[in-house]
Amino acid sequence: MDFGTVLIAICLLAIVAGVASVFVGGPSPYESIGRGDLTFDEPSSRHASSAAGPASSAESDEEIRQMIQAKSDRRERRGEEPLDLDAELAALTRPAPAPQDPALREEVRQVVMARNERRVARGEEPLDVEAETDRQLQDLGG
Repeated sequence: MDFGTVLIAICLLAIVAGVASVFVGGPSPYESIGRGDLTFDEPSSRHASSAAGPASSAESDEEIRQMIQAKSDRRERRGEEPLDLDAELAALTRPAPAPQDPALREEVRQVVMARNERRVARGEEPLDVEAETDRQLQDLGG
């Protein structure tokens, strides 16, 4: 075999291997650049804190309590009155009230009605407009 035949054979094999890697290979390595265990744009970690439930809430409350205790300790060192831990924790963890703006409520209600129209068109059960509006407003407030 001469050099030209070997070169052409190697190039053809490389082309076949390249095409095969595109169709058989997994995700592109470029998709993982800048992503890792500490990034928040991964679908699996987006709602991890809300999906954890009561255990996460208890852990969060304990961390908030520790921060309030540290703040209270700093106040005592400055000669000020210490904080009431339970009252501060209750104030910080209390859900925010829903916004009471009538224009906002009407806009959210229109969005819910439009969503209901799409649900009915797909053959799904429509949502209770008022209950869904209240829920949306609660999500906006908290």
